[in-house]
Amino acid sequence: MAEDSSVRAVGWARSLPVSSGVKAARDWTRGHLAALGWTETAPDLVDSVLLTVSELVTNAHVHARSTAQLILTWDQACLHVTVHDASPRLPEQRDPGTGALGGRGLLLVDALADTVEVHRCPYGKDVTACFQPPSPSAAG
Repeated sequence: MAEDSSVRAVGWARSLPVSSGVKAARDWTRGHLAALGWTETAPDLVDSVLLTVSELVTNAHVHARSTAQLILTWDQACLHVTVHDASPRLPEQRDPGTGALGGRGLLLVDALADTVEVHRCPYGKDVTACFQPPSPSAAG
């Protein structure tokens, strides 16, 4: 395999027990997005990623009643935001109706992310949302 075809990726992982709350997940993620320079170059994308983290971690805590394993992987093309929880039950998009206070999380994540995938694992499931930053020429 040619040397320049290798994948260059960096990743971070954090375990978030139900008692930790979602703010810890957002703050932790915000720090890594700042390290990537995105708070300066793509602030709207940062907002989308943080909202997605909030929704996915909340789903793990509320619906799976599980610790959320939050994994961020940057592969130079896409930021993969993965939340693993211990429930084998796959998330379902609902039609919450206009008066419902909740039930829109997955619809929101699907609208914000470039792609969303759900995978069963031996000990639960992974929900992964991918975000592609704007190209440098599009940012100017």
